[in-house]
Amino acid sequence: MPRVADEDLALVREQAHIEDVVGSYVTLRRAGADLTGLCPFHDEKTASFHVTPSKGLFYCFGCGAGGDVIKFVQQIENASYMEAVQQLADRFGVTLHFTDGPSTGVSASLRGRILAANQAAADFYAAQLLTPAGLPARQMLDERGFDRDIAARFGVGFAPRDGQALHQHLTAKGFKDDELAQANLIRASGGWDVFQGRVIWPIRDQASAVLGFGARHLFDDDHMPAKYVNTAETPVYKKSRVLYGLDLARGPIGKQGQAVVMEGYTDVMAAHLSGIETAVASCGTAFGEEHARLLQRLIGVPEQGRVVFTFDGDQAGQNAALKVFGLADRFAVPTYVAVAPEGLDPCDLRLKRGEAALRDLVANPAPLYDFVMRHTLAGFDLDRADSRVDAVRAVAPMLAQVPDKDKQTEFIGEVSQIVGMDEQRVREVITKARRHRKTSKPKAPAGPVVAAGPADMLPTDRRDDAAPEAAPPIPYPPANEPTLAAERGLTQLMLAYPTFFPADWCGVEPVDFRHPAYRAICETVLSLPFEADGWAQRVINETADENVKRLETELLVVPVMREPDAAYAAAYAAAVRLGRLTAQLDTMRARLQRMNPVTQADEQMPLFKQVVEMEAAKAALTRQAAGI
Repeated sequence: MPRVADEDLALVREQAHIEDVVGSYVTLRRAGADLTGLCPFHDEKTASFHVTPSKGLFYCFGCGAGGDVIKFVQQIENASYMEAVQQLADRFGVTLHFTDGPSTGVSASLRGRILAANQAAADFYAAQLLTPAGLPARQMLDERGFDRDIAARFGVGFAPRDGQALHQHLTAKGFKDDELAQANLIRASGGWDVFQGRVIWPIRDQASAVLGFGARHLFDDDHMPAKYVNTAETPVYKKSRVLYGLDLARGPIGKQGQAVVMEGYTDVMAAHLSGIETAVASCGTAFGEEHARLLQRLIGVPEQGRVVFTFDGDQAGQNAALKVFGLADRFAVPTYVAVAPEGLDPCDLRLKRGEAALRDLVANPAPLYDFVMRHTLAGFDLDRADSRVDAVRAVAPMLAQVPDKDKQTEFIGEVSQIVGMDEQRVREVITKARRHRKTSKPKAPAGPVVAAGPADMLPTDRRDDAAPEAAPPIPYPPANEPTLAAERGLTQLMLAYPTFFPADWCGVEPVDFRHPAYRAICETVLSLPFEADGWAQRVINETADENVKRLETELLVVPVMREPDAAYAAAYAAAVRLGRLTAQLDTMRARLQRMNPVTQADEQMPLFKQVVEMEAAKAALTRQAAGI
């Protein structure tokens, strides 16, 4: 089985700074020596996710996810260890070499090949826009108010009508048909280009890697009936996790603590050109839960922030607002909606009324709750008494989700005025509707319930049903257990500050530890020849149990109680050794007391001397431990 050479792994970790990699997915803010943000592995609205650049580690105090930069990519991309290494190598230009097998280099990474093919395709499309055949595409862009420089800024291109122009171009560059088919650049059958005779927008991730493409029709004889089509999902392109324009908006979103969500590629272009640098759009699918989580991680938890959704004023826009309303509670910042007058989309608004009009639209949105509530009420015949009650019942769930109680009261007053009912009567209807929902919830199916811990939140490898049963995981020790404080402190120092210990680690042995997780760390530490460079990572790599790996990462991230030195380390070692020595001494004393001084004199005297020696050793360890 080939494996990456150790020196290449070290180079990947050296080049792939964890703050840069994590920062492309999560907005991080400085907190002392650490960086903090919202955890990408579980829903939260208070930042408990920490990145420690000096140690190359991340750790979430909420769900327990943690590890190095490779582990982060594994979890965020649901990738295997080797896939994560390949992704980082591709991104940071590290050529991988393999031992115990053939050296396949970066070309072994399918993901890397697809990304490379996508970038080559994007360059090809952009060049084709400037050819005579690309004139219809240039005319379409010009009609929308985008000149050649703007097209170049956003990487807009043109797919030739030839049918195999892209295929031939990429084949000449060394790409294989199966790679291009898996990238959804050509058809698996016949080798025809997927996009033909269309305007092309490259869809990039936060790191500007091209994941896929969006395409708009130009010609009446287009074999694809849809006006807009997107790359089908590939190993690198997942529509539910991608937002167009995020490569440009990612930084401004984090700095400003806000995002503007639009419905199309040209809308995003118009917004950015109008100075709205936080504009993004979903790609070929409705804005969903994964998109909301992605944006919330990038927005963070600013003192002032917001998410603004722009919708068309037609029924489709109202329906989109209703769908988004169900995701409002995914955000830690308020949500708003902006609808352009006269049914104009943001691109048309810029074209007809100027960039200032588009900026004003986004700067003065309405609360999403208010927008959805009003449009919901508009669907009822408010001249009928029974319909008025139904209308209030329909908006009750919306009112319940308004977090600000003062605003909730104001909204209830507005509903009362719009519907034409007494405010107290509106409150009664809302209260009854809430009670009905609580009592009518379907019961969960009978069966065993398995509690999900932090490990259940993270992707795991599939296991063969026929495989032998794995050893049970080592239990995770409670962080604030006073009786384990010395063991926790000692293992933290052994991982983070090993140079403060002598070669024998102050005489500590695994049997000195009562908790199996701390004992396992000690066993791994003592089994490795000490090398200061990359010490903590070597210990983690040699640890088999996932709970212990998580514990090691936590210990490396949390700060020590004070600036350590050799005496501090020796004090912790003494405190841990003292526990086992005290237990042994108690056992021997009890045994000594049970002996008959007449009939067992020969056994008693040696045992007595041993107890005296142990008493002296205990006193010495007690004095040393008092230095903690």
